[in-house]
Amino acid sequence: MFSSYLELGFDHIADLDGYDHILFIIALCAIYRLSEWKKVLILVTAFTIGHSITLALAALKMVMVSAELVEFLIPLTIFITALYNVLQKVKENSKVPVYYITALLFGLIHGLGFSNYFRSLLGRELDITMPLFAFNVGLEAGQLIIVMIILAANYLFLNVLSVKQREWNLFISGAAAGVALVMMFERVFW
Repeated sequence: MFSSYLELGFDHIADLDGYDHILFIIALCAIYRLSEWKKVLILVTAFTIGHSITLALAALKMVMVSAELVEFLIPLTIFITALYNVLQKVKENSKVPVYYITALLFGLIHGLGFSNYFRSLLGRELDITMPLFAFNVGLEAGQLIIVMIILAANYLFLNVLSVKQREWNLFISGAAAGVALVMMFERVFW
């Protein structure tokens, strides 16, 4: 059973049909260089913690949110993250940067997006600890692979092709913001 939920978590983040999570991770990592991998690891883990909190609360039927609202909020989190990337002047140096808190809060929203399906998979299981843990380990593993790909691309463009950090950030964040806007538009009008 552990391996089934582990695979489900990995597939959830790596599924190209559910590209909203991948797009969020891309936007989240756009401002970082390969040398800042530790910061990115903490950032992505903050997202996973938020994701797992709402997944657990929803699985326990303690939180119920309209699927339509969540489906709009997910691309909104992508758009806000991308906009923050573009508008920020200097990376924060405080002990708990706003970016980490935001990643955690946005993880809460993304966790709601999968909660109904996850709850149905659990069925009548009394103990959700192991399935939730396995799912989140799979989710984190998938995210780390995506992060490695993004940081490798960042390295290639910034160090090998000599693209300026600001231009790379604008390109990646602008693309993420554009896709997020289309997703929000679709959620509202379709």
